[in-house]
Amino acid sequence: MSKKFSIIVKKKLKDFNQTLSVDKDKSITHRAFFLASQCQGISSIDGLESEDTFETINCLRNLGVRILKKKNKYFVFGNGIGSLRKFKNTIYCGNSGTTARFFLGLLSTYQFSIKITGDASLSKRPMGRVIKYINKIGAEIVEAKNKFNLPLVIQGTNYPLAQQHILDVPSAQVKTAILLSALGTLGTTEIVENFDTRDHTEILLKYLGAPIGIKKIGNKKIISLKGHHEMQSFDINVPSDPSNACFFIVQTLCMQKSKIKLKNVCINYFRTGFIDILNKMGAKIKIFNKRKIQGEYVADILVKSKKLKNISVPKSIIPRTIDELPVLFIICALSKGKAKFNGIAELRIKESDRIAAMEKGLNVIGIKTKSTRDTLTIYGNPKIKFQKKISVSTNLDHRIAMSFFILGQVLGNYMTIKGFESVNSSFPNFLKLQKKLGAKYEIKK
Repeated sequence: MSKKFSIIVKKKLKDFNQTLSVDKDKSITHRAFFLASQCQGISSIDGLESEDTFETINCLRNLGVRILKKKNKYFVFGNGIGSLRKFKNTIYCGNSGTTARFFLGLLSTYQFSIKITGDASLSKRPMGRVIKYINKIGAEIVEAKNKFNLPLVIQGTNYPLAQQHILDVPSAQVKTAILLSALGTLGTTEIVENFDTRDHTEILLKYLGAPIGIKKIGNKKIISLKGHHEMQSFDINVPSDPSNACFFIVQTLCMQKSKIKLKNVCINYFRTGFIDILNKMGAKIKIFNKRKIQGEYVADILVKSKKLKNISVPKSIIPRTIDELPVLFIICALSKGKAKFNGIAELRIKESDRIAAMEKGLNVIGIKTKSTRDTLTIYGNPKIKFQKKISVSTNLDHRIAMSFFILGQVLGNYMTIKGFESVNSSFPNFLKLQKKLGAKYEIKK
């Protein structure tokens, strides 16, 4: 984790007209490194450089994968399926839940035992949702702080059992963990998905020529993958992260007369639910220059300032916008009417309890909210004003930090945002890009 610092916002951001490229997609970058480690040959990855992706790189290196950096690219020297080696007794995943859960899946088919640890925040996040599936395969958790959290020791199996797995939570991380275990499992592994979740792993596996099948039966998606099929190295230029783009889209919409063009953004269907929500609220977000790159749809996005009206957000769209919800809560607080979000319990178990953190911050500035474990209602007030200095604790959650930064820039009141170093886990260039827009802020160490 970077050195601790807070951000102080005192002045309102002036209107802007800008073209930007936000940081590259974290989800795709993680997956590219994991799959490159299981390919034959040297893969090149031009992806996100952040604290979370560095954890994945370092863990792979500690398992014998040679990874070199030259200019803006990383070169991964893969030796094929089952080629990892135990050079250390422990791998440390920092604050990256993606790294930890993916390694639980990948290491489930390796016969050695290894300890997986993380920081204090990650140690509170649930790993049981993955453990239940790797137990079915034949792997065991032989030592753990408790049954479902880090630190823990996984003992993989040399005889993993190919079978059908029915997902009971809408989690792309769990799905990917199972697919990573399937790579080292003889026979065909099948996953039955009853929810919409991001499909970057399936897209990349298909791009690599893996024997993966995907079919829809009613509301269910069935994914099948044959194991022990060697894949060849690849080159990938990861597109911009739509979750990062969302902060600038919301910021632009909240201004009076601003416009922004965001270039080369991943517009995967399962990542763009927030655009549908904002358009339902009255935004007119334009997507153009659409093309397909290495299996993923990429486009440029144009946004202009617009006053919005709150809506009741359909529960069905939530899995397609789970990461963007905190900053959507910000624009709902500044829009007319009542916003209602249902089916958002997953926010309770992210880097922080994001429902509680966002409610607390919004209540401080005078926005009324009401919540249950699974819902949040926000009573918007476009004319909100507050005079007192306020301080917001982010609970070391990058999305909470960036969401309140946007609020501070739009309102221009004196706001201290603590724990802003967490932003380096996913969007290291956030403040640099904000400066391009003309944002004024102070850094307090």
